[in-house]
Amino acid sequence: MDRLAGQIAATHGRLHPAAEPFARHMLDVGDGHQIYVEESGNPEGRPVIVLHGGPGGGCSPFMRRFFDPTHYRAILFDQRGCGRSRPQASVLANTTHHLIADIEAIRRRLGLDAMLLFGGSWGATLALAYAQAHPDRVSGLVLRGVFLGTQGELDWFYGGGAGRFFPDLWARFRDPIPQSEQDNLIAAYHRRLFDDDPGRQGRYAQPWLMWENALAGLQSSGAAHAPADYARAFARLENHYFLNRCFLDEGQLLRDRHRIEHLPAVIVQGRYDMVCPPLSAWRLAEGWEGCDLRLIPASGHALSEPRISAELVRVMDDIRDRRAMAQV
Repeated sequence: MDRLAGQIAATHGRLHPAAEPFARHMLDVGDGHQIYVEESGNPEGRPVIVLHGGPGGGCSPFMRRFFDPTHYRAILFDQRGCGRSRPQASVLANTTHHLIADIEAIRRRLGLDAMLLFGGSWGATLALAYAQAHPDRVSGLVLRGVFLGTQGELDWFYGGGAGRFFPDLWARFRDPIPQSEQDNLIAAYHRRLFDDDPGRQGRYAQPWLMWENALAGLQSSGAAHAPADYARAFARLENHYFLNRCFLDEGQLLRDRHRIEHLPAVIVQGRYDMVCPPLSAWRLAEGWEGCDLRLIPASGHALSEPRISAELVRVMDDIRDRRAMAQV
């Protein structure tokens, strides 16, 4: 989950200056996939891997600005099938396990040892999955808008739970689907997003994307259409992952939390996040001694929410100054 809802002005002064990457790579990870990777900041700095949302969202130059470029070596990449990675919108050989392997390939290609993981929404899911698979290669986690990939979370967002708060927007998402198929909207959209007709794919990609985008921030309207190629890639990839329950066992990320409980973590969670409600963040943090859960008032889900952005910059600056994750 999570689409970056544009650049923000309210936190402009709190973000670090915009910086161009000092290196860009197209990494062949097999299965016909090439993934786009970029590095910005200090080439000798502390490495931090940035995991974007979606699945399918892609990274943005805005994401570089959470990291002091004199201290951090910020590594952004577009996950399989999205952004500048190729082939676009492809779901072949595209699972959570493949993405974990891609992060490992990036780590090896760039000669990294232990890395900070910085991810929000689906990016938080992937950060947890990677850390649990390779705990010795992670020095800490900074998570935002936690999504654990459970059926309950999918039911909340695609089964009518969130729709009780936004009945007008829910109707706009639900009504393109015949009533006979509305008991499983993920499956119904899947049949259309993976239709042989690209035009039909595009027509159903927009309402899929607009439903999530409308709920991402407290001030979101979701009225604007996204570029067709972006909408198609985002909707197809996200739907593919959600139809397959994120390629995780039910409750896996909580079940396997013990594998990473020695690591420090900070969670920045919007109090009024309607896409990924705070209960998931609470469950993840509860009993994890090294986890600092920060519930942010008057804030929703999006990375572009002003208080969310400001808090994430504060967290990364505190890690730089050893005021957070002091043991790292």
